[in-house]
Amino acid sequence: MDDRTGKRTSRGPRATRLLDLDAWIDSSLYDLGFRLGQGWEAITIFFRRFRVSGWRRGLVELFSEGFTMGAAGSIVLLALAMPAFEETSKDWRSQQEFAVTFLDRYGNEIGQRGIIQRDSVPIDEMPDHVIKAVLATEDRRFFEHYGIDFLGLFRAMSENVRANSVVQGGSTLTQQLAKNLFLSNERTIERKVKEAFLAVWLEMNLTKKEILQLYLDRAYMGGGTFGVTAAADFYFGKGIKEVNLAEAAMLAGLFKAPAKYAPHINLPAARARANVVLTAMVDGGFLTEGQVLAARRNPATPVDRGDTQRPDYFLDWAFDEVKRIAAAAPSHSLVARTTIDLNIQRAAEESLEFHLRQFGKDYGVKQGAIVVLDHSGAVRAIVGGRDYGESQFNRATKAERQTGSSFKPYVYATAMEMGFKPESVISDGPISWGNWSPKNYSRGYSGRMTLATALIKSINTVPVRLAKEHLTIAPIKKLAEDMGVESPVFSDKTMVLGTSSLTVMDQATGYQVFADGGMAGTRHGITQITTHSGEIVYDHARDAPPPHRVLSEQAVASMNSIMVQIPETGTARRAALPGIRSAGKTGTTQAYKDAWYVGFTGNYLAAVWMGNDESTPTRNMTGGSLPAMTWQRLMAYAHQNVELKPIPLIDNPFVDKPKEPAVAAAKPAENAAPAPELPRSLSAETASFLMSLSKRFEEAPKIAPPASETLSAL
Repeated sequence: MDDRTGKRTSRGPRATRLLDLDAWIDSSLYDLGFRLGQGWEAITIFFRRFRVSGWRRGLVELFSEGFTMGAAGSIVLLALAMPAFEETSKDWRSQQEFAVTFLDRYGNEIGQRGIIQRDSVPIDEMPDHVIKAVLATEDRRFFEHYGIDFLGLFRAMSENVRANSVVQGGSTLTQQLAKNLFLSNERTIERKVKEAFLAVWLEMNLTKKEILQLYLDRAYMGGGTFGVTAAADFYFGKGIKEVNLAEAAMLAGLFKAPAKYAPHINLPAARARANVVLTAMVDGGFLTEGQVLAARRNPATPVDRGDTQRPDYFLDWAFDEVKRIAAAAPSHSLVARTTIDLNIQRAAEESLEFHLRQFGKDYGVKQGAIVVLDHSGAVRAIVGGRDYGESQFNRATKAERQTGSSFKPYVYATAMEMGFKPESVISDGPISWGNWSPKNYSRGYSGRMTLATALIKSINTVPVRLAKEHLTIAPIKKLAEDMGVESPVFSDKTMVLGTSSLTVMDQATGYQVFADGGMAGTRHGITQITTHSGEIVYDHARDAPPPHRVLSEQAVASMNSIMVQIPETGTARRAALPGIRSAGKTGTTQAYKDAWYVGFTGNYLAAVWMGNDESTPTRNMTGGSLPAMTWQRLMAYAHQNVELKPIPLIDNPFVDKPKEPAVAAAKPAENAAPAPELPRSLSAETASFLMSLSKRFEEAPKIAPPASETLSAL
């Protein structure tokens, strides 16, 4: 019916189809909603059967929360472990295939690093009692767990709580291998998390025999030896296949603390530890009491090695250098001639230990590290800690610690490059940079002063004002990196006061630019690498990139003229060397956690750091106290009986202007024990002549004597 005309109308076929479609859609949607409602009701009725109440509901809630927290914790742990897995992406197997014999600067053998494959005895060929001794003392459930032994961990925790001290460790043999292969010995929670994840990764990618083989070949065993094969030869003068049960027990006892139980250092302690290992073998069911009785009655006796001391921290660093330099060499069995001077190395070790033993308890400090370079950039000594046997972590080359005021020379050097001079005047007054308002150590202000005075007195506000108003952060960061700093340098404004964490080697390398007249790229520890047949793989004089200038002579002259006054009238007066002019800078971080002194003469440069591994505060130790005293004792020794060289671009190289030729007089500092006496050695000219003469003899053709002469000689 038409509403306007009142007449009946008829719909066409198209309209009818549209109405049918609309009706079908409506009915389908209704039917779908009805069926979904029925399905949801059925699901609801089904799950009602699983509803619990009372104590059962409490268990379900507890399980649910535990699962949620466990999942979240797993994600956090995985995030912490991800940096460690980057190491597994490298060819870590081939890196360890190097076998390097190291020589000192004079050609004397000082140690080896790496695995000599022909000396690595397969597990199946080792005596059964050697394997049992290692497993009994290190990981009895080695063949049962999957990298982490939760039962062993719980047992160790129980024993430690019962004894109220750490008497047992919960790390598995696989975890220890993960640490040896990929991580350092830093005692941090982050390292333990990484260690656990990498242990599982090793179990997934290696067989138990391969893990055990790597562990026995790579573990440090004291005396500069790595692996049970080398240790058996060093301590007993025999191969690992020939050691008896008593000797095997003594070797197994070294894994816990190689320095403490090394038989050539402390035989009674080594024998007591071996007896503990024998008891562990009985308790673990590996042997019976009757089988170990003979070993108890006849303990092992090592061969006499005398007082064998190796520069292990230096060797570890030099080994990394060789692997980097000779990575593409066809042969990885090499001989490396290094720059180390064993006299200076021992003096550095002695000076650090002397001051920590004498004053460490008073200052609340337990550790330190030292790097020594000569005027050419050759690394003469590296001390990575007090005791290599206790901790192989190299604090000189791997530990990044805040530098405090010892970073300020990079800021002032940037200013000198931009036209400032030591006599330039700047204000020491309150300053704010955003929400940061640095204060001076004295908490007071001195008004206008020269840049020289500000650096000598280690004023904090002046370098901040320089960076904020004149320099900006970018050029300071770039100059530090150009001078040889390899650790990441912060781009934050606080970096001008030393909040960036650098290694001791970084500091020595950076300051070497001042000691070498503005030239960078001179630091080196390897002079030559050859194969055992004499083929030269690398020669520093031939293959090393040439030094390049990063500081102008004007900037170096300005900086050195300031820094020579710091040991004389500034914060490092305890580092002053009688009769010898030196330059340097102290550094102390917030809460007295780190203390530095980096200084140099015309002959040597040394960087000294002291602090605690856990970054706990010391008792008000500053860079001008113990580090400066350690530096002074070391340098007083190093400068005995040597020809003094002037500090670059300094007019008066010697305090008392001695007559030529200038030879250092070794006088002890006031109130300090006298430094050890340096053995007299050949002059540089004589040593150079003898070395050239030796090379001529080596290169000369070998001519056989006439037969008549040979017969007459017989």
